[in-house]
Amino acid sequence: MAQIEKFSYDNAIVRNFAYATIIFGAVGMLAGLLAALQLVYPIFNLGLPETTFGRIRPLHTNAAIFAFVGNGIFTGVYYSLQRLLKAPMYSKTLSNIHFWGWQAIILAAAITLPLGITSAHEYAELEWPIDIAIAAIWVVFGINMFGTILKRREEHLYVAIWFYIATWITVTVLHIGNNLELPVSLWKSYPVFAGVQDALIQWWYGHNAVAFFLTTPYLGLMYYYLPKAANRPVYSYKLSIIHFWALIFIYIWAGPHHLLYTSLPDWAQSLGTVFSVMLIAPSWGGMLNGLLTLRGAWDRVRNDPILKFMVVAVTAYGMSTFEGPMLSIKSVNAISHFTDWTIGHVHVGTLGWNGFLTFGMLYWLLPKIFNTKLHSVKLANAHFWVGTLGILFYVIPLYWAGWTQSLMWKQFTADGFLQYGNFLETVTQILPMYGLRALGGTLYLAGFFIGVYNMVKTVRSGKLVAYEAAEAPAREKYVAHKGEHWHRWIERRPVQLLIGSAIVILIGGLVEIFPMLMVDSNIPTIASVKPYTPLELEGRDLYIREGCLGCHSQMVRPFRSETERYGEYSKSGEFIYDRPFLWGSKRTGPDLHRVGQKYPDSWHYNHMLDPESMSPNSIMPPYPWLIEDDLDYSQIEEKIAVLRKLGTPYPEGFEDEAAADLQAQAAKIAESLRKDGIEDENLEQKEIVALIAYLQRLGTDIKPAPQAGN
Repeated sequence: MAQIEKFSYDNAIVRNFAYATIIFGAVGMLAGLLAALQLVYPIFNLGLPETTFGRIRPLHTNAAIFAFVGNGIFTGVYYSLQRLLKAPMYSKTLSNIHFWGWQAIILAAAITLPLGITSAHEYAELEWPIDIAIAAIWVVFGINMFGTILKRREEHLYVAIWFYIATWITVTVLHIGNNLELPVSLWKSYPVFAGVQDALIQWWYGHNAVAFFLTTPYLGLMYYYLPKAANRPVYSYKLSIIHFWALIFIYIWAGPHHLLYTSLPDWAQSLGTVFSVMLIAPSWGGMLNGLLTLRGAWDRVRNDPILKFMVVAVTAYGMSTFEGPMLSIKSVNAISHFTDWTIGHVHVGTLGWNGFLTFGMLYWLLPKIFNTKLHSVKLANAHFWVGTLGILFYVIPLYWAGWTQSLMWKQFTADGFLQYGNFLETVTQILPMYGLRALGGTLYLAGFFIGVYNMVKTVRSGKLVAYEAAEAPAREKYVAHKGEHWHRWIERRPVQLLIGSAIVILIGGLVEIFPMLMVDSNIPTIASVKPYTPLELEGRDLYIREGCLGCHSQMVRPFRSETERYGEYSKSGEFIYDRPFLWGSKRTGPDLHRVGQKYPDSWHYNHMLDPESMSPNSIMPPYPWLIEDDLDYSQIEEKIAVLRKLGTPYPEGFEDEAAADLQAQAAKIAESLRKDGIEDENLEQKEIVALIAYLQRLGTDIKPAPQAGN
């Protein structure tokens, strides 16, 4: 008989991550509510550079994903991992480094993003020093997790741990692959890849950040906390095996479905579509495995708010993983892409799946580690119902808005003209839906604060059991039994499970990315496409700083409705010098890829100073600081040098001439503005001149072929 060993579980680190989850949940949701209000009432941009929608939106997404959900993941993992393995965490020091390091990264993001320090990659906006810190802290977490696994007392690895392992290795690969960049300075870098290549790698990362940060670790949490809360075993062991391996293999291929009808080669788009549609099978297998775990326990679900949160969470997972494959079908994507339908789809997952599972987990977990009872079941039920109403008021108006946008964008008159030629007609039409979305966000936030009050009262009624005494038999050498399921072999071998997961997730990435990097024919070159001038380059960086890509796309798709509205459809060869690519994922404003030379310089000047003066009823905030602030081009030499190292064909020694070239072009634009009656002092030195130079360049490298008979 094995010797009984005594040890203790570290609940202090669980408590720390739980507190961080609650605090940063409030921060992320408040930022999201502010962004929602800004789209209805531009006055909520507050007239400051740091609080405009373009800078608040990435702050909201990063706070929601990495601060709220990230800390929620670590809360759940640190609690469940110790108990599933019957072992304390490998190192308290590593646990604390992980906790404080992660919070420091979140603080760095909260400072840099409102300052406009961004790499402009969706869900990966943080600049290179913070990227390195993320990698280091993620490795610390991995060492601590695998150290705990290796010293475990439980021979078999439970299904939740499979998902934790796959999450760790995949996020490592994604983070490194998407953040290959060359620094210009401490807070500025350019990505190694450009244009179409950058787009593919970004959405290989972006979609799989959703898959392997917002989904697989939460599936691990589902497999642990749902059976615990229901006091029932997982419905099907075999289904969990199929769910795990099929999901992590298929998910990694799906990234290109974010780029349908763009300049990405058709073969890559088709791969993304095929594997995205296939995703519904393992995703719904996991959802059903979760819901069927509750078979025979539905009476408890009606009365237990914790199970209510978890049931709605798993249902929201099922809804979003049905909708995702549907939106990956080209004919549907032609309707949904660039509209608010996508935003609604994403928030079914974040508010329902991630948010509600986090709330259910915290309600179950906090009384355990504080050795007390939940303060109020009634308040937990109130949180549930207010939060559920918030989700409905949030996502349904966005679906409505998305369908309205697409129908209006594509509508032609009987004479063959665009019925809504002015893009702002589509914006004003959906403002009531945006108002309802803000109401939904307010309700969800109100429910959250009810929950925070309930959790605070729960914590105060008990006392933290910082190191919970436990005992378990020492692990004995495993002896296989005849007829045992084949999967038991890998469940006993964490290193092999890690390697197997890595191989499975690398296959799809390599098949899609390598041809794009190695085969030149995937990106046909266009002789007339030239690198940006120094002034245009500075203007492009200002465009990125202000977050303009959050509302404007730069990708005209090959639809008649788009070519009539914007001009010639976009070609892959036009983007070969775009680091980073700026195709965008949402059109709150019109596409800008063909805006160059469409308006005079003075139009852009006045539009940035007072958007409504040029576009009545615009919801775009004014940018007076672009007109007031001098352009800082002190790094232009370093920027040119770095871009040449990355393959941009600037002439040797051009960096020495860059400042003079910039000043000469700025003087020409300033003179153009003065001719139109703009007499501001030192115009040629202002940031607005650089932004105008960039906007006037967009889409002008190629010209449409002459029409027959012209």
